[in-house]
Amino acid sequence: MIDRATGQVQGILSLMSIVPKEGRIEIGHVTFGAPMQRSPKSTEAVYLLAKHAFEQGNRRLEWKCNNANARSKYAAERLGFSFEGVFRQHAVVKGQNRDTAWFSIIDSEWPAIGAGFERWLSDENQAGSAQVKTLAQCR
Repeated sequence: MIDRATGQVQGILSLMSIVPKEGRIEIGHVTFGAPMQRSPKSTEAVYLLAKHAFEQGNRRLEWKCNNANARSKYAAERLGFSFEGVFRQHAVVKGQNRDTAWFSIIDSEWPAIGAGFERWLSDENQAGSAQVKTLAQCR
């Protein structure tokens, strides 16, 4: 993601593990620079990517992360993903076992979750540079 005003790279947000025949897709590598962390811009970026994923006919949007990554797990739940469980010893990273936490949004949940994003991002929910209601309150 590039800030239009400055031309500076602000972060990376991608889709991966795309399985069209099963209608599932995963939010992949997520890295936000300091200006985007915990900002409306990062929330809007995830919303736009999720919206695109469901507009393409996907039934399921996944978020997977190292179970030890508390910030990523918190972000997934804040963004409306449901916790599904932990795949123990799912991967080996740098010679160490990694447990992977799985989260998802499914197509039947998306209309309500997407509408919540839109309410949260709306002008009516702005007070200066901050939102009046939390994302959870907008769902």
